[in-house]
Amino acid sequence: MDKKYELIFCIVNSGYSGIVMDAARSAGATGGTLMRGRGSAGKEAEEFFHIQIEPEKEIVMILAPEEIKDAIMSSVYKEAGLSSAGQGIIFSLPVTRTAGLARIHKEETDGK
Repeated sequence: MDKKYELIFCIVNSGYSGIVMDAARSAGATGGTLMRGRGSAGKEAEEFFHIQIEPEKEIVMILAPEEIKDAIMSSVYKEAGLSSAGQGIIFSLPVTRTAGLARIHKEETDGK
């Protein structure tokens, strides 16, 4: 496999994953995976009636070719408002091995 991939993680407040995916697709992403999570930062938690409420989070994972990773991250950063404090974070990690990407490889070789 000659093609290199990056795994982009974007952790945002609940309800923002649609904005993240729209921005990612506009920059060339073909899809993503959404997971729900809960923040654990102590000062973000609020207390109501002596019950600690942790903010709900959404984690969007996007496997993207290395050459479009920066464009995807930039688009998400702008469109999801990640420059605002507490809105979310985005980062990427290199992927060393992949399997199951037959459809993506077929589209690339067919010129789509």
